[in-house]
Amino acid sequence: MITAKLNNYRQSPRKVRLIANLVKGKKVDEALDILGFAGKRASLPLKTLIESAISNAKNNFNLDKESLFVKEFRVDVGAILYRRMPRARGTAYPVRKRTSHVSLELESREIKEAKSSKLKKAKTLAEKKEKAADIK
Repeated sequence: MITAKLNNYRQSPRKVRLIANLVKGKKVDEALDILGFAGKRASLPLKTLIESAISNAKNNFNLDKESLFVKEFRVDVGAILYRRMPRARGTAYPVRKRTSHVSLELESREIKEAKSSKLKKAKTLAEKKEKAADIK
């Protein structure tokens, strides 16, 4: 599991989630293409975050770019900056400038297939044990 994080990104989480939800579960190449053509401000930082995670995968785990896919793309609420806007008759209204914490997890198809084959083997062993117990 390869991770990358972007903390305190100065855009509201609601707007960032629109873009993050577009690429969940997609292959990395496909996700980069989608983000390249998305007409939202959040697409460029998310694209650089995916590229950073890809370089982490290459350098730290020796994984190919073609085998990676976006397992999880989570956008959480960050710190809120409270500001004031002057209004009529000397009053001040609050303005909340929201930030986002973005976390990304990539996974290799090979690792996922290995995990699923281990689970299948474990299930078949459990079924054999149950059949043996039923026979006795």
